[in-house]
Amino acid sequence: MALDKILSIGGKPGLYKLLTQTRAGFVGESLIDGKRITVGLRNNVSVLSEIAIYTLEEEVPLRDVFQKIKEKENGSKTSIGHKEEKIKLEEYFFEVLPNYDEDRVYASDIKKIIQWYNILHDNGIVDFAEEDSEDKAAEEE
Repeated sequence: MALDKILSIGGKPGLYKLLTQTRAGFVGESLIDGKRITVGLRNNVSVLSEIAIYTLEEEVPLRDVFQKIKEKENGSKTSIGHKEEKIKLEEYFFEVLPNYDEDRVYASDIKKIIQWYNILHDNGIVDFAEEDSEDKAAEEE
């Protein structure tokens, strides 16, 4: 499943899979417990494929950050949990993305990234690099 079908909904924990669109919004299914919810257009919704992380030079797409975490962890879940202390989270993220902008990427952002990666891993969504090659192949055609 591509990251463009995975959503983060403001005020709701975890991640959601986009099931269908309705006139008033859409229906999403939680990747944590499988419960379905209806989300209105007024909710703050982010598609994971559209999120990027600030570095000192550029913005790095979230899928690239997930790929770096996957490479660091050899395809496993993260070695630290998202509820670790701020300094441990920052040290871990510095190993994953050494040039991230510490002034604009907060500990709460790092917590979300680690939590999201683990949720995606638990649901078997770990082909972050392949989506890029599929996108490029589609653009070339």
